[in-house]
Amino acid sequence: MAQYFLHIHNAHGDAEDDEGLQASSLAVARETAIKGIRDLLSAEAVNGGINFAGRIDIADAGGAVLISVPFKEAVSVTGL
Repeated sequence: MAQYFLHIHNAHGDAEDDEGLQASSLAVARETAIKGIRDLLSAEAVNGGINFAGRIDIADAGGAVLISVPFKEAVSVTGL
């Protein structure tokens, strides 16, 4: 298991993950980030708006960003 840190960057500011996540792979950490993004966007939708300008950076224990997951990659918007 590896330690990953999911840092949130959006219109509300930056939230650094100080605790981290134990995951078997970067792919599992990315799926966790996607679920987190969906939770954040659903909370925004309840208030009448969604801002896709954010991202979650997934970093390793040394602080190096391995991948960034843009909010827009977490959902599919159809029917507009």
